[in-house]
Amino acid sequence: MPPTKQARTPQSISLKGSCDVVTEFFKYSVNTILFHRGVYPSDDFHMVKKYGQTVLVTQDLALENYLDRILKQVNKWLLTGSVTQLVVAIIARDTRITLERWVFNVTVHESQSNENSQTKPKPEAEFQSEIRRILKQIVSSETFLPNFEDPTVFNILAYTKDSADVPAEEWVDTDPLAIEAGKSQQVKLRSFSTDVHRIEAMVAYRYEE
Repeated sequence: MPPTKQARTPQSISLKGSCDVVTEFFKYSVNTILFHRGVYPSDDFHMVKKYGQTVLVTQDLALENYLDRILKQVNKWLLTGSVTQLVVAIIARDTRITLERWVFNVTVHESQSNENSQTKPKPEAEFQSEIRRILKQIVSSETFLPNFEDPTVFNILAYTKDSADVPAEEWVDTDPLAIEAGKSQQVKLRSFSTDVHRIEAMVAYRYEE
């Protein structure tokens, strides 16, 4: 008798697996923002294949090391559920005025605390497709975001719960680098989710008539 074929369903992603997905997404989002918003010269980036498309990643060693340190800590905070929001702020280098804030809100699905949850596991291909759409939105944002007239720098902010373990030598309390309400326009971007996390993205930019 031939063996019976069994239907296969996707397995739920683990907490660690989901944290790695979110961390990697943030890495490629930051690189995409820095490239397409001209914060670093285009020659500092090289093309890699990710999520079934071409993305640009820095080859500036100092920037790469800086991002690696930040991403390792972000991953630790994700594992403990301590981080609620990540922000990439683009600032005018000379005046220190905040020009843009790319915001990524992080939430944990309530079903994670419910052992009896019957939620169907989400296929990896589905959330990778959602990530592709967000990265494409970041690229296409050049069509509506104002051009920078002066050189810019950037800062990464992490909003964490009070219980978070924060390495004092690397992370300090800082100004939120907000844009004044009357001078800010906001555009909501797409979101993506795994079985564990949901990431909602938006960009706020300085707009003065």
